[in-house]
Amino acid sequence: MKPVIVVHGGAGRIFKEREEGSRAGVVRAALRGYGILKQGGSALDAVEEAVRSMEDDPHFNAGCGSVLNEKGEVEMDAIIMDGKNLDSGAVAAVKCIANPIKLARLVMEKTKHMLLTDHGARLFAQAMGVPETPEEKLITERSRERWRKNLEPDSNPEEFQKDLGTVGAVAIDCEGNVACATSTGGLSNKLIGRVGDTACIGSGGYADNRSGAASTTGHGESIMKVVLARLILYHVEQGMSPEMAADTALDYMKTRVGGLGGVIVVNSSGEWAARFSTKQMSWATVKDDQLHYGIYAGERHTKSVDEALTSESG
Repeated sequence: MKPVIVVHGGAGRIFKEREEGSRAGVVRAALRGYGILKQGGSALDAVEEAVRSMEDDPHFNAGCGSVLNEKGEVEMDAIIMDGKNLDSGAVAAVKCIANPIKLARLVMEKTKHMLLTDHGARLFAQAMGVPETPEEKLITERSRERWRKNLEPDSNPEEFQKDLGTVGAVAIDCEGNVACATSTGGLSNKLIGRVGDTACIGSGGYADNRSGAASTTGHGESIMKVVLARLILYHVEQGMSPEMAADTALDYMKTRVGGLGGVIVVNSSGEWAARFSTKQMSWATVKDDQLHYGIYAGERHTKSVDEALTSESG
């Protein structure tokens, strides 16, 4: 099996001055994940590494760069899933963790549970020796500025939700195993304790070797209503291509509940798609040593992996 990785940096509106950083961030993440797959590594390791790379990048709403809740705090959600045996681990409303995706994987591998939240997730992180990161280190000036703006009496937080930036990755490895990973800081100025689609299995992500893997981004409450990731893979199981399955599910979400979003998909034979109903979504994929990436509908740049790695190290 030829390995494939696809990543997204969130669907919504990407402001002009942030486009370059978003493109560079998804490209870097895809190359890192693909590096693991190329050496015979697992899809699980590849998606975790790709998402970790974006959690560390302040351009995205995950890890460092997460948006703030109504009290001005960072609360993050993440999920990871292994298509081989349907094992999954997730964390919700976690604070002071640099890489929630790492903690989600520990939940999957070191507990009998699938989802830990808030205080319990923090205690588990301590037990696992995961270092705490001071909250200030996760908060960017941009997030703080947006939080302040949303507190103004005539503000419209809904307007600001459009620049979301949840991150995710899906992959298939040499052995034909698929995996997905998704991580987010959630909605700006959300209620304390609000958990969106990301940490919910079947909504924020799903992976099953029999069909493929999907990771979603967009308006969390809408995604949860239609269980978007699982819905896409259901369409794949019915014989649709990843692209058609993604478009059909996004269209259903839009007509049924008025929700917009984006998805990345890889099926069990290595075909992939990156589709969105929002204005933009940053995405990148590597297959057959070719890197493809874009932000706008219809935009697709292509480079060889060698060329991309050279400009990366440059």
